[in-house]
Amino acid sequence: MKNKIAVKLTAYFSVTLLTLSIIIGIVFVNLFKNNAVEIHKKTLENRALTIAQTIFELTEGTGLNFVNMMHGRGMGMMMQGGLGVYLRNLDDIAMADAWIVDENLNLLTTGTMSHMQYRYQDLPEDADVVVKSAFSGSTTFSEGFSQLLNTSTITVGTPIKTGNITIGVLLLHSPVKGIEEAAEEGYKILSISILTALLLSLILSVVMALTFTKPLKKINDTALLLSEGNYTVKTDVNQKDEIGELAGTIDELSQRLDTASRESEKLQSQRQDFITNISHELRTPVTVIRGSLEALNDGIIKEPEAVKEYHKQMLSESKSLERLVNDLLELSRLQNTDFKIEMQEINICDVLRDTVKSAYSIAKDKNIEIKYSMDCDLCVLNGDYGRLRQMFLIVIENAIKFSLDNGKIQVNFDGEKIDISDEGIGIHKEDLPYIFDRYYRVKTVENKKGTGLGLTIAKQIALRHNIDIKVISEQNKGTTFTFELPINFIK
Repeated sequence: MKNKIAVKLTAYFSVTLLTLSIIIGIVFVNLFKNNAVEIHKKTLENRALTIAQTIFELTEGTGLNFVNMMHGRGMGMMMQGGLGVYLRNLDDIAMADAWIVDENLNLLTTGTMSHMQYRYQDLPEDADVVVKSAFSGSTTFSEGFSQLLNTSTITVGTPIKTGNITIGVLLLHSPVKGIEEAAEEGYKILSISILTALLLSLILSVVMALTFTKPLKKINDTALLLSEGNYTVKTDVNQKDEIGELAGTIDELSQRLDTASRESEKLQSQRQDFITNISHELRTPVTVIRGSLEALNDGIIKEPEAVKEYHKQMLSESKSLERLVNDLLELSRLQNTDFKIEMQEINICDVLRDTVKSAYSIAKDKNIEIKYSMDCDLCVLNGDYGRLRQMFLIVIENAIKFSLDNGKIQVNFDGEKIDISDEGIGIHKEDLPYIFDRYYRVKTVENKKGTGLGLTIAKQIALRHNIDIKVISEQNKGTTFTFELPINFIK
């Protein structure tokens, strides 16, 4: 069966309910029977006390001694009086077998069966104990099996008193068969009720178990789809409990996997573009160098000036190859967390001056003017001089590359942040979020020889120094790179 949890929950509920029903049934049976017996005892006790009091009152009315009357003296008067009528109907009045005995267990009267000859053995079991206890002044009970009635019975004995003297004991002997029959009927009703309740509970357990496991099934189905690569699927489970938290976690996982998948696809696309670009960048200089070497080696080029020009071209192409390889190695090192850069206290103002001087020679070819201003001459922070110089130079070189001839680049340092601004062609807003990504290269004429690694390297250097880089750009108006220094640098 697929829904094993539902089956287990149903089984747990059923076993629990069955156990509870058995316990309730046992407790009910015992309580019901004991309570019924106690009520019957109380009823017999009340009857016995009432009868004993009535007998005493009727005896007092005759003016005769009750014991003498029971032994025959004054019997005629008694039988003709109200007491005789009362004693003849004693069993009906008591609604049980009734005896009146003296202290020696002599039968004084036996209700409607007084004409029968009773023997000592006909008295209820433990009658002697009950009589002795009653003669001591208390009402006593006895439970046992009656040979006379051939069933389980209850016997109650209560004293008949004249003043403080006990003149006899009234015994009421009643079977408990009716109680047991009523108890059996109660057991049947209870059993039917319990079975009905169990059946209904079983149905409810199945429904509740299925309801409980339904969101779990949704979560399982979602997890299976996630394992198959469908990262857009959601559980659609909204519950404020542990299952809801689990569903939320699965949905969060789905979202993160979807984001990671998209980024992976994007990265793969960028990597593919990068490989294509790198292949092109490598093929061109290698082809030029090889062609030049073959021409020189075959003696096709013999004129000294032409040979010199070929040598210059091969040198230029080899420098391009060197730069590409160095960029790749540099990025690989910076992205390796185990690679440590040389951190020491340096003056950031010196780094900027050195970078600007190095950029002058690059800017000459386009007659671009580089200006810089600083609010201080000393600003010390913990960093790697060479790496920071490389970071600023990458940005300034990009500014030169994308600036028009006779343009201007401004470098400003106010003591907290460094701005490098140009008046170039700017960056398209669609490209702006990705300019620091690996392998990403803006497809423009000015950037046709770029590898897409420069700004990525600059970003990695900034991260190593806790420097935040921000970019603002507007097409055909220029771009500004802002380097926000860490707040804990030393001035």
